Amino acid sequence: MPNDPLNAFVPYGRTEVAGAASGPLAGLRFAVKDLFHIAGLPTGAGNPDWLRTHEVPQETAPAVQRLLDAGARVAGKTLTDELAWSLAGENAHYGTPENPQAPGRIPGGSSSGSASAVAGGAVDFAIGTDTGGSVRLPASYCGLYGIRPTHGAVPLDGSVPLAPSFDTVGWFAWEAALLRRVGAVMLPPSSTLGPDLAFRRLLVAEDAFAIAGEAVRAALAPALDRLRERFGGAETVTLAPEGLEQWRPVFQTLQAAEAWAAHGAWITATKPTFGPGVRDRFAAAATLDPALARAAAETRAGIRRRMDGLLGTDGLIVLPSAPGIAPLRGSSGAAVDAERGRALAILCPAGLAGLPQLSIPAARLQGCPLGLSLIGPRGSDSTLLSIAEELFA
Repeated sequence: MPNDPLNAFVPYGRTEVAGAASGPLAGLRFAVKDLFHIAGLPTGAGNPDWLRTHEVPQETAPAVQRLLDAGARVAGKTLTDELAWSLAGENAHYGTPENPQAPGRIPGGSSSGSASAVAGGAVDFAIGTDTGGSVRLPASYCGLYGIRPTHGAVPLDGSVPLAPSFDTVGWFAWEAALLRRVGAVMLPPSSTLGPDLAFRRLLVAEDAFAIAGEAVRAALAPALDRLRERFGGAETVTLAPEGLEQWRPVFQTLQAAEAWAAHGAWITATKPTFGPGVRDRFAAAATLDPALARAAAETRAGIRRRMDGLLGTDGLIVLPSAPGIAPLRGSSGAAVDAERGRALAILCPAGLAGLPQLSIPAARLQGCPLGLSLIGPRGSDSTLLSIAEELFA
């Protein structure tokens, strides 16, 4: 589309929407992932058949409205992977947004357009969704700050779901200070531990670092040392005694069951054209044994207890945001699937437990961005944002 060298925005009209005349975000421009409804603008959810078969919304999603009311201006809606079910950002219908910080490499999905728009300077900040890592992974790949808040902290009304028990509204920014300013608008006042319950224990997730490997560990070491200095040391922990690779299928099973519950009727009636990967995942979800989902839900409850027990009210888990740098665009299906599996193993703990996770642009590896993540207790979102500003601004 015109004036979109990043291919970050949807191709069916880049429409700006003015915000309030004044407010804490006045003068800032933001982009909106094309899962959120904006009154009078179509929502395409990354798929032409979805765009064709759904009415233009008449109401604006509360998450978007909060930002407009705070004085920010919508610069346009951004590309997403189809129905948000991907971590690559390569949309078979609309193409791949650019990764300005790692040219020739994918931006990460499914909030690919939002990450690209911020990384390329088209907007000041952007909102996306994070179900399995779709803010945290693009943030790492594109060298941005990005947060997945506590599940349920920001309303998802007026948006296209994928897996509601995992879906969250997240946001990207170049600067930690701006990420926190947006958080002050988006998060409820209760989303803070308060000064009497500040983080006191730093927990290094050894099993997550092991999946990422030595090159990632070495690149992130200076940032990790800064955290150790701030906390006077750190404790090494194992998130998943049975292995994070065993947690990943728990997430994938529940996600598939919820995705089919959300969209199965529409898929059956419409028979939409999906790109590879998304098509395969929906096909598998259609035949998922409900007994597997019930068993996964029981396992998830145990994972939640495990994560809550590690964190308590004052713990802070540190881990890589991704298993490595952004893969090259157009990589083979097998290579993409392998990297997706490694990424999900690292990304799934926060989603399974409903916890906030913040990705910090902490390093570069082979000239490409690499993120370091912090996971806090549920409701500690504002404190996470403050820690990032204090240590990494």
